[in-house]
Amino acid sequence: MSSEKANNPPAPVPASTILLVRKSASGGQLEVFMVVRHHQIDFASGALVFPGGKIDPGDRRVRDRCPDTDDLDEELLALQVGAIREVFEECGVLLARAPGEAQLITGERLQSLEPYRDQLNSNEISIADFLEKEDLYLACDLLIPFAHWTTPTMMPKRFDTWFYIVEAPEDHTAIHDGHESVDSIWITPDAALEGGASGKYTIIFPTRLNIEMLAKSSTVEEAISASRHRDIIEVLPWTEKREDGTYLCIQPEAGYDVSEEKMPDRKPG
Repeated sequence: MSSEKANNPPAPVPASTILLVRKSASGGQLEVFMVVRHHQIDFASGALVFPGGKIDPGDRRVRDRCPDTDDLDEELLALQVGAIREVFEECGVLLARAPGEAQLITGERLQSLEPYRDQLNSNEISIADFLEKEDLYLACDLLIPFAHWTTPTMMPKRFDTWFYIVEAPEDHTAIHDGHESVDSIWITPDAALEGGASGKYTIIFPTRLNIEMLAKSSTVEEAISASRHRDIIEVLPWTEKREDGTYLCIQPEAGYDVSEEKMPDRKPG
């Protein structure tokens, strides 16, 4: 990276993602829904990640469709709207309610909304127009902050990403969209970590640390309770060159088991 870019790093793009969690069919173990990014995606291509993405301008224009969010400023609300929209686009789960309803929309209603996934993804319709047309209200109250990571300043593409955790609706079928994501899986945190260690999955540093955080809980209830009571600290990784190599570091107070990790040596050529 040139010294000019190092001194003037690109501003991070607001983004958000959701850890959809559920009890497994066998034994009630905690599982999380993850997708494999298309190899042509410009960030984390081919990696196993949580569904999500960057915030769209339209995500800032639906406050009237987000009940009980007066305590959220425009940016935090947009992050929650974007998280819900991205998860609907990317895996077909929609955290939304009909007027006056306490429960989320049914799986049957969700099936009728399937065509909107592609329309939203291709910007044929805005999230505001979709919600107005179908008379739906977003369930932002279900989103519990899990983590907050910002891409290091030395990277050419940077994201300011909020992670949220939500218990997946039982009758909503999660499945990848075939565009941004080419595969998907419900997986236990331990199995994801084992797959990353063996090379079966490609898992980038922030995702791995958040899976490790999730793995500290054995049930959905424990994971959500832990998130409610954890102080969310913005994690901004940095690198340090030492005698034995370059290390990727994060603040110890962020609460992860790892606060520094030696980076693989670059192969010549």
